[in-house]
Amino acid sequence: MPSPVSETPAARSADAAAHFAAKLGFETDCWDVHAALETGEPDFVLLDVRSPALFARGHAPGALNLPHGKITARRMAEWPAETLFVVYCAGPHCNGADKAALRLARLGRPVKLMIGGVEGWRDEGFALVEG
Repeated sequence: MPSPVSETPAARSADAAAHFAAKLGFETDCWDVHAALETGEPDFVLLDVRSPALFARGHAPGALNLPHGKITARRMAEWPAETLFVVYCAGPHCNGADKAALRLARLGRPVKLMIGGVEGWRDEGFALVEG
């Protein structure tokens, strides 16, 4: 009798490869963002899409605060069209980053979600900055 894990067969390897390759096009993780920020020249703009009050209490270094509801074509015009945005919110219990990513995608902007958000950042042992 199969376990609950194997009860549904695994996807074919080719399908799994396509799925995970596509998934990496949509998201990144805290470790990779941190490593890129450490270079001093990240090739993306990191957006904390939480409220200004939460941002002030602690955010990833180098992040800009732009609440997801304020992402508009006019606001995004200050960056070149090909700019990659990485968005995050509080963590897995928050869908603010998904809302921000959707807004950016609808504006034709390249975007990835930083999985884990602030909670994931802390879980990795990375420091937040205040202000």
